[in-house]
Amino acid sequence: MTFTESIYTCFSKYATFSGRASRPEYWWFALFLYAGSLALRIAFGFNASGPSTLQIVFGLGTLLPGLAVAVRRLHDTNRSGAYLFIGLIPIVGIFVILWMLTNPGSPGPNTYGETPDYPINDLDTDPTTDPSDPQPYR
Repeated sequence: MTFTESIYTCFSKYATFSGRASRPEYWWFALFLYAGSLALRIAFGFNASGPSTLQIVFGLGTLLPGLAVAVRRLHDTNRSGAYLFIGLIPIVGIFVILWMLTNPGSPGPNTYGETPDYPINDLDTDPTTDPSDPQPYR
């Protein structure tokens, strides 16, 4: 999954908390969120007294898709989305949730659905992937 495919997928499934999300889908969208936030922060200055209206709109507009893709990512590792609450534990929680989000997904179907689909063009155009491997990015 590419950067743009990930953004499209996450916004098209903005309120879909069921199913599974691959690691590339989650991490490309996370990069989009952090890059977008940083770009807005730079554009409106680090010394501003508070976030600009555009920053607030970006944050609110990406909150639900970000939560949904994180829950689907946890589902891919065969964990409940409730595990996101571990991230609220000071200091330790963020490291635990990051560890969970970076784990490979469970192979084949699990409690939360089928293995996330990968676009065919990724398998055909990437010379480093083995065409016989049905899950090259896991």
